[in-house]
Amino acid sequence: MRIVIIGDGKVGFQLATQLSEEDYDIVLIDNNEKKLRAASDKLDIFCVVGDGANVEVQTEAGVPQADLVIACASTDEFNMLACLIARRLGARHTIARVRNPIYYKQIDLLKEDLHLSMVVNPELIVAQEISRLLIFPEASKIETFVKGKVELLELPIGADSPLAGLSLKEMYIKYQIKLLVCAVERGEQVIIPDGDFVMQEGDYLHITATHKELERFFKLLKRKKKIRRVLICGGGKVSYYLARQLLAIGMEVKIVEINEAKCEDLCELLPKATIIYGDATNHDLLMEEGIGEADALVSLMRMDEENIIISLFAQKQNVAKVVLKVNEDSRMGMIGEDFGLRCVVSAKTVTADAIVSYVRARHNSQGSANVETMYRLIGGKVEALEFAIKSDTNYTQIPLKDLKLKSGNLIACIARKRNIIIPNGDDCILKGDNVVVVTMESRIQDMQDILMQE
Repeated sequence: MRIVIIGDGKVGFQLATQLSEEDYDIVLIDNNEKKLRAASDKLDIFCVVGDGANVEVQTEAGVPQADLVIACASTDEFNMLACLIARRLGARHTIARVRNPIYYKQIDLLKEDLHLSMVVNPELIVAQEISRLLIFPEASKIETFVKGKVELLELPIGADSPLAGLSLKEMYIKYQIKLLVCAVERGEQVIIPDGDFVMQEGDYLHITATHKELERFFKLLKRKKKIRRVLICGGGKVSYYLARQLLAIGMEVKIVEINEAKCEDLCELLPKATIIYGDATNHDLLMEEGIGEADALVSLMRMDEENIIISLFAQKQNVAKVVLKVNEDSRMGMIGEDFGLRCVVSAKTVTADAIVSYVRARHNSQGSANVETMYRLIGGKVEALEFAIKSDTNYTQIPLKDLKLKSGNLIACIARKRNIIIPNGDDCILKGDNVVVVTMESRIQDMQDILMQE
């Protein structure tokens, strides 16, 4: 599968890295020769220097023969134009990164006119992820499957947790909730657990269930109080999308932004939010604006260092829920281990995961199952994938207890029409189902890849 990526920024390089590791034929286009040389030294890819919206440059990069062109340069207009030219040259599919809220409101029209196969809005995806974290304050990460019907969350086990010391079997019996612990992070170790696994303080459980079942579960665990007041530091696109979502569900939102023009725009776009013109890195200002009374603080500044400092200050002020955005994924582990900040989101990662899901689906479009959604968990050590089962095959209509899965794989959930099934050994996969698989293997393209070969 030949893939051309236009733009060697953070997202472009991340995509080139992930896709080249999966043995796709990757071509990277960018104006910056120095950056391309560095990428070529690190990755097994072909690079073309030039303007990605130039017909001659696209032709040199092999766009007319490409299966997919991904435009993820810094400007929306450039990305849409590059995709339009790519389609005219003969590229089979195109993906554009579009971030402007105005463009995104009319995205259905733009997709049709520009013949785009997919549009990715990183800021909107990040805002949705943060919104879920504020709805379930106990969780440090939350992903969704089956169009939001199934959630996979990361739950830390603290010293006061009633789960510490229980086996999974005991937990299932005690709480009678339809959920499944599908992976556990214990220090450097990653475990796909069975019913005898005993939870300990310091573990991070990765739990699959519906939103309703998770609500019941946290209620039985004497959940933390719901978040009502949210303080957002930084007034960029993520802040706008996030504030709009939080206001719609009745939360109080206050945004601190240092750019006066942005403050004026936010006042107009978000009349129900409180907009503060000031520097969110100024601790005195945060104290004046009531950081101590906030139920949650979300730091969305441009610089990672600013987000870390603000988040640590919020932690010191005993803010119950602290979420921050980072640009460099390499800092995520350090932030969690050294500073105890687990609620960290990355626009680069969520964008790359969304696009890689699409690529895997296209690559296996002739197979028995398509990848619909994909997330990388625990620093990329585990993947959670949603497969749409398109046809009857050797693993359908067979009890799961009779399917021989390779080690390190787990079928976490089956979605059948309107029903969500947390499976046991007697359940079967049927044609038309959506199946969530948690795996410690990489490059899983099809359900067949998790089965032992006979």
